Amino acid sequence: MNDFTVFLPPDVRRELEDLADATGRAPEDIALEAVRHRLARESSPVRVMAESLADAHADLLRRLGE
Repeated sequence: MNDFTVFLPPDVRRELEDLADATGRAPEDIALEAVRHRLARESSPVRVMAESLADAHADLLRRLGE
């Protein structure tokens, strides 16, 4: 796994550590879960829009690929 460092303001860091302590989990696990959740939520509409555009312009894209 590659390391990735994110600066958290002290108040956010404290909340993350408190949540981790209260749930018996590592702060890193909670942060990873939050990032995955955000990516899933944000990428879904983008993917739908890209597929819609590709469908709408399929003929043009096919001709450009020739």
